[in-house]
Amino acid sequence: MTTAPAPAATREATGPTLIRLHEEGHDIVVADADLGKSTSARLFGDRFPERFFSFGVAEQNMISAAAGMAAMGRIAVATTFAVFAEHAYDQLRMSVSQPNLSVKMIASHGGVSVGEDGASAQSVEDIAVMSSLVNFNVVVPADVVEAEAVIEAAIRTPGPFYIRTDRPKHAVLYTDGARFELGRADVLREGGDVTLVSYGLMVERTLEAAALLAAGGLEARVLNMATIRPLDVEALTRAAAETGAIVVAEEHLMHSGLGAMCAQALATRAPVPMEFVGIDDRYGESGVWHEVLEIVGLTPQAIAAAAQRAVGRKSG
Repeated sequence: MTTAPAPAATREATGPTLIRLHEEGHDIVVADADLGKSTSARLFGDRFPERFFSFGVAEQNMISAAAGMAAMGRIAVATTFAVFAEHAYDQLRMSVSQPNLSVKMIASHGGVSVGEDGASAQSVEDIAVMSSLVNFNVVVPADVVEAEAVIEAAIRTPGPFYIRTDRPKHAVLYTDGARFELGRADVLREGGDVTLVSYGLMVERTLEAAALLAAGGLEARVLNMATIRPLDVEALTRAAAETGAIVVAEEHLMHSGLGAMCAQALATRAPVPMEFVGIDDRYGESGVWHEVLEIVGLTPQAIAAAAQRAVGRKSG
């Protein structure tokens, strides 16, 4: 009997993956904003102290320095919490995005699942903010296995990245290894009645919603849209044409995240009934992480209900 892998947070992949990739020959330096233990980047610093630079609580300086190191030819990784990464938006825009430098921002503790730290530490708008930056790749892995693959892809791919990782331990979905390919959605479940699209820890909840729908006679396709920018428009359009309804579920403000991007992409390609499950124009609050998700409406039941509404609006 095979034992399921222990739950893990995607942030746990950061330090070990960077160590492995540097040992394989990638010229990596890491800039940290006083949160290396929480992001797991400190593990890289313990192994390679001459390549680990701590800037304290000074995200703007961290990004400026990372840009400088990238301009010198190194692969610069910058780590902090997602909500604090936004402090350095101007530096990300002017010093990283415009010159198209290989700075890889790995932003931990994304979304409201930070939990007990409360609204001031919960990023609900970071995907929209970082997706507005020209040249940036924006990626959110679904589990710790995919997180390792995402970080490796970022290190191997020239240009800037924003990678959101999370705090809580949750299920490992890719028990047979990740299938991550930058810019490509991964079909985790086939179905012909509706398509459920999500990323990050919401992928697990979307799969649970698909099981609820199946019990009621609806078969849902599930897309893990780990790469948010560039969006896999081809997979999205194909899913819309083949299933006739789309639901986007995300741990983010629903009016400005992946859902809005999907709606824009489909409006002129394959307009179908759509529903959105996300955070509705509010901030989070302090609490146990899974309880906070329930408070803001990010549950399998909410996703299943949205799917039923979308299917109910299908023509024919």
